[in-house]
Amino acid sequence: MVDAHQTFVIVGGGLAGAKAAETLRAEGFTGRVILIGDERDHPYERPPLSKGFLTGSQERDSVFVHEPAWYAQSDIELHLGLPAVHLDRAAKAVTLGDGTRVHYDRLLLATGAEPRRLDIPGTDLAGVHHLRRLAHAERLKGVLSTLGRDNGQLVIAGAGWIGLEVAAAARGYGAEVTIVEPEPTPLHPVLGPELGALFADLHGEHGVRFHFGARLTEITGQDGMVLAALTDDGEEHPAHSVLAAIGAAPRTALAEAAGLEVVDRAAGGGIAVDASLRTSDPDVFAAGDVASAPLAFLEGTSVRAALPPSARLRVEHWANALNGGPAAARAMLGQDVAYDRVPYFFSDQYDVGLEYSGYAPPGSYDQVLVRGDVGKRQFIAFWLNDGRLLAGMNVNVWDVTESIQRLIRGGQRLDPAVLADPAVPLTSLLP
Repeated sequence: MVDAHQTFVIVGGGLAGAKAAETLRAEGFTGRVILIGDERDHPYERPPLSKGFLTGSQERDSVFVHEPAWYAQSDIELHLGLPAVHLDRAAKAVTLGDGTRVHYDRLLLATGAEPRRLDIPGTDLAGVHHLRRLAHAERLKGVLSTLGRDNGQLVIAGAGWIGLEVAAAARGYGAEVTIVEPEPTPLHPVLGPELGALFADLHGEHGVRFHFGARLTEITGQDGMVLAALTDDGEEHPAHSVLAAIGAAPRTALAEAAGLEVVDRAAGGGIAVDASLRTSDPDVFAAGDVASAPLAFLEGTSVRAALPPSARLRVEHWANALNGGPAAARAMLGQDVAYDRVPYFFSDQYDVGLEYSGYAPPGSYDQVLVRGDVGKRQFIAFWLNDGRLLAGMNVNVWDVTESIQRLIRGGQRLDPAVLADPAVPLTSLLP
């Protein structure tokens, strides 16, 4: 039972942590709520960092989850700018970087992820950037503006979502952009070659140069400034700045040191949780980018039956933090929670907006269908296995996400010809 004398501690000052705190109060919890964040800024949302805030269409204040005054008004105790450095599960205490020891009755780990670093010479140069935090975005925004004004060169390592969104923003400022990517197309592990080529064409039309099948091996410079980026096939790319956009790693050090079960990095990493987002410690929960959960949204389908029983998924996107934080908060309160959201994310690049729902890793699907006009970039793509829908991506087509997610959950075989026919409403195919 939860009572007013209990203390719930949230480690992580991002969207998942802020929404968990909000939910605890909304659900009537009157005990202490303590939120710990290692950044000095109040909790904020990350999508604008590579989208609206970076392009200049959103103001800085728009990224914050709540107004700063909300935390005091809601009686949320904040410890900002201080990392949690130790978790003592036996004593139920978290130690902060300044030595402060915070006791808890229940704990939520929403520590998120951190950008992977390039392990090559030259990464200590002033012109090498990462994008994960608001401070990174503020710095990068100034860099892109300067590059655009001076006709400067930006080299991006990685053609994933962050790399492509930053490329679009950079071209908006007028900067020259080269993307170095070891795979044969952008977004290859997520979309496969069938749809990856679409993004190569989109960015190519806007002046972005791609160098596929290669990796950066060195960043050269002089007097601390970047001059060029070298690749493993002997090419040299002029550069004034370099962005490392090669993915993110879950921040599991605190959990690992405390002996919580974590997932092997080869399997995606993260803190292992059950369907209620509870870790291997019954009083510790995890949510957001750092949580690796069972594939509950597929339970009861033949798709799930074809996967190993131990299969898990760690989702690094906005919707997972938005929904996972509240789910974990309710579970901390003792409510019956089954977190079974279909994975979802969105992206905006130039005049293309898209939403992706589902889970279709390489090798999991045997067919990709398209409904609509790829040439006009107004279509829905479907990834199927044995006629069953694994994932769908709607590009400049709206109000179909709910139907796509319901078809994924349904797990029934679909007629490919009907699924690909724009004249047939998706709602008519629902189970």
